Parts: sequence; C-alpha cells; structure tokens
Amino acid sequence: MALASGCATAQEPEAAAEVSPTAPSAKARAEPLTTAQLKDLAFKDGEVPQAHEPLSVQGPPPEGSERSFPPISVPACRPLIDVRSGEGSFAHVFQIFNWKKNIMGGSSTLASYEGDEAEQRFAELRQALTTCRSYEGEGYVGPFKVTVRTETPPQVGEEALAFREISPVESDPPGDRSEQFIVVRTGNTIATFSELSVGADLSFPTELIDRQVERLKAAQQP
Repeated sequence: MALASGCATAQEPEAAAEVSPTAPSAKARAEPLTTAQLKDLAFKDGEVPQAHEPLSVQGPPPEGSERSFPPISVPACRPLIDVRSGEGSFAHVFQIFNWKKNIMGGSSTLASYEGDEAEQRFAELRQALTTCRSYEGEGYVGPFKVTVRTETPPQVGEEALAFREISPVESDPPGDRSEQFIVVRTGNTIATFSELSVGADLSFPTELIDRQVERLKAAQQP
C-alpha cells in the first residue's frame, strides 16, 4: 500500500444480524480449524474460472521473519488491518487470485479463532468502522494515507461488513487506488476478501464469497 489520500464520503456500516446468546454456537465452535484444514477449504485449480491458474494457498510466514513498521496514525483504525492479516488467530491462510479481467487481482484470508474470539474480533472491527475515516502509515513501498469508506456487505455468513480504502496514485490515465474488503464471520472463522483496482470501484465476486463461506460453515458442523 503506497500512496496518498483520496476523498470519499464515509457512510455508517450496515447493521448485521445479532447472534442470540442462547444459540448452540459455543459448543459447536469449540475446536478451531487448523492450518491444514483451512488450506483444504480454500479454492483449488478448476474451481475459479475467473482467475488464472495455478491457484496457491499460503500459510503465515515464520514468526519474526516479517518486516515491522511504525504504528499507524489512528490507533482506532487498527482492527481494519488486523482482520485482513489474521492477527491473533489460532490459524490462518492466504490465497491470491490473478483475475483474467482485472490485472490488479484479489485475495482472501481464512482465519480460525478459539472460543468466542471471532465474535470479539468482529465486534472490534464493527466499532472501528463507526469512527475510522482515514489513517496514515508506512508499508513495504513507503508512507501511505488512505480514506476509509464503508459499504453494504453481501448477506452471507452470520455477520458481514464491507469497507473500501482509497488513495490517489500517479497513473495514466489518473485514478484512485481502490481496495475493497468484505469481512464475513461464520462460527469461529473470519474470512476476508479483497479486490484491488485503479480508477474504478470493483468488488470481489459474490458467488465466490458464497461458496467459500459455505465451506467454512460446513467444516464447523458437529
């Protein structure tokens, strides 16, 4: 993420369905999915006709091997970054999609959590999106500044949220860098889908989100 801020009007995130405290969720979600299980649930070659193959699934890098960066300028925005990186999860995997019709590509993060941590993480994200409008930080290619805009999420999973981070870039023709994130909780898993584009607001394919979320749901059935 390299870049300086664009302008966008923030909207309030859509309300998601409340989960009843008496629902039989706690016992059913007692055992979080492992890295091996999450990799097996990700898409395989032949399952995503919209993307170039081969499709690969990656686990997290070895602990301590990643470069560290200074904290972002607005601490309240931190959940937006943590959720898409699987921060604090029991296990998580990443998948990259090189689309045939969008050279910028997309990705997904599948993360599992222990106990009720998925609900807690999702609640933190929901709260962050009520106040986070922009933030600055430093990434692999230098300083950046993004504007945050919430969107209406698809009706999938037990809870879903969507937001977009927008930054101006020097391009020909000129256009904003727009990255959409759709975050879905299903049981004790959180799946985050991202779609990157320049000069347009593209969205991650809804049918793929539906299929991935259904796999996560089925894998957690007692």
